[in-house]
Amino acid sequence: MEYRTIIRIIGMLVAVFSATMLPPALIAFLYKDGGGTAFMQAFGLSLLLGLVFWYPNRRAKAELRTREGFLVVVLFWTVLGSIGAIPFILSERPDLSFTDAMFESFSALTTTGATVITGLDDLPKAILFYRHLLQWLGGMGIIVLAVAVLPMLGVGGMQLYRCETPGPVKDNKMTPRIAETAKALWYIYLTMTLACAGAYYLAGMDSFDAIGHAFSTIAIGGFSSYDASMGHFDSATINLIAVVFLLLSAVNFSLHFTAFSRRGIHLASYWRDAEVRMFLLIQLSLVLVVFLVLMSHQLYDSPEVALDKAVFQAVSMSTTAGFATESFATWPLFLPILLIFSSFIGGCAGSTGGGIKVVRITLLSLQGMRELKRLIHPRALFSIRLNNKAVSDRVIDAVWGFFAAYTLVFALIMVALLATGLDDITAFSATAASLNNLGPGLGEVASHYGEINAPAKWILVLGMLFGRLEIFTLLVLFTPTFWKS
Repeated sequence: MEYRTIIRIIGMLVAVFSATMLPPALIAFLYKDGGGTAFMQAFGLSLLLGLVFWYPNRRAKAELRTREGFLVVVLFWTVLGSIGAIPFILSERPDLSFTDAMFESFSALTTTGATVITGLDDLPKAILFYRHLLQWLGGMGIIVLAVAVLPMLGVGGMQLYRCETPGPVKDNKMTPRIAETAKALWYIYLTMTLACAGAYYLAGMDSFDAIGHAFSTIAIGGFSSYDASMGHFDSATINLIAVVFLLLSAVNFSLHFTAFSRRGIHLASYWRDAEVRMFLLIQLSLVLVVFLVLMSHQLYDSPEVALDKAVFQAVSMSTTAGFATESFATWPLFLPILLIFSSFIGGCAGSTGGGIKVVRITLLSLQGMRELKRLIHPRALFSIRLNNKAVSDRVIDAVWGFFAAYTLVFALIMVALLATGLDDITAFSATAASLNNLGPGLGEVASHYGEINAPAKWILVLGMLFGRLEIFTLLVLFTPTFWKS
């Protein structure tokens, strides 16, 4: 194991990450909210820490193997999540404990969107902007991880997503080198963010809210500057803009690259992708069910209002964003449970969405159908095809392995939460919210996570990491084989 090379890389990441403390400090200066001191102190501490890691190992440049790759990816999220908590620890408003600061930082960076903070409307602008910024940076990290890094590590069937052709079955990286891949993804991600911010601004948000909520929307994070979330704006137009950009962000970013490549615009590549078609079908079905249930219970004065609530909440929850126009926990219990279960599917692979991912659910369904056919015709040979290409049994095995590991981790986290004293509804929904990087739950965590006990918060932080790192990337570090030379 090339430990010195790994420490050098982490030191560089921490030093670069320290720069994220400067924009909130600038915001504090512009708005004169008194929150800048904590960020300047955090900048100095994190930069110093990064240099301490990097300088003694600056000449260690050994080639990293797959095993070191797993460790670097896990350290990337755990170390940066910890460094990201420093401003929350140092800040006087909000006055957070060490546990709450770590929870908020990891929730932001993993784009989970669960918060322990209340009274958002009165917080310094610097803190609000920093929460949005962490989510945006985490979303970009997710894209690079899902499209450029995990395929090489072969995590949970992620080898499907190497791409230059449309669809999730891909054989090559988008561009010859990971650096070029990451650069292309940055351009797409930044362009979508600017478009979303512009749309929010034209719809009535001020510039601060437009930029901050665009960060959280494109990252599918769900953090807002207000306790009422998107409900603060009370605007059907803003809700619709959020829905459009959440759907775009939940699509494989490789497809965005393909559709808007240098060879011209090819919008048909979206519809040719089996995962996108399944994703849109799921979204449409959810919206229809939620709308019909809301209408049958006559919760709103008009069909137009009910449709607005149904579309926004169904898309927000199923893409694992977690934005809200009101507390969905007040709806008939069938709907909150349905929407939480929809988050298990989540977005498409290679997107900023959480969950198991649509393509895995599709492959599991196709495998189930194949087994039924085999029962009827035991000697027949049936292949699983996606986008008119046969999917290898190795990929199917990896997807089944991911599903089994996901189920095991879910059960262990939920049992651990029950052991800390949480009730069953709270434990179930909080586990789903953390592992699917969703955010809102039911019971004690319906509005925020500030009231649950400290051990439960640390367990949920672990759940966020498992969900964001596609289970296997983190789980492999717990195996003795990984550490044997």
